[in-house]
Amino acid sequence: MKTPAWQRKEGKNPKGGLNAAGRASLKAAGQDIKPPVKAGDNPRRASFLARMAGNDGPEYKAGKPTRLLLSLKAWGANSKADAKSKSASISARNKAKK
Repeated sequence: MKTPAWQRKEGKNPKGGLNAAGRASLKAAGQDIKPPVKAGDNPRRASFLARMAGNDGPEYKAGKPTRLLLSLKAWGANSKADAKSKSASISARNKAKK
């Protein structure tokens, strides 16, 4: 039996995160994952950036960006520090709207 697409190269976006095939294989497994929110003040974006900014692990390995950094870039951040600051500013703007 083949492993699900989200665990193989076919389900991964080379620019970070999962592609449509990867998201479809996760949905078939009972999970519902949405595509990245690249811009704007969406609370889901703020949450993702805060979570990923706190992850251990390098941003680069052997001179190449890791999946962590590629995912952050897919969500509009250029580094863990940038993700942390963007998350805080998005959250502050969202609180001010209420």
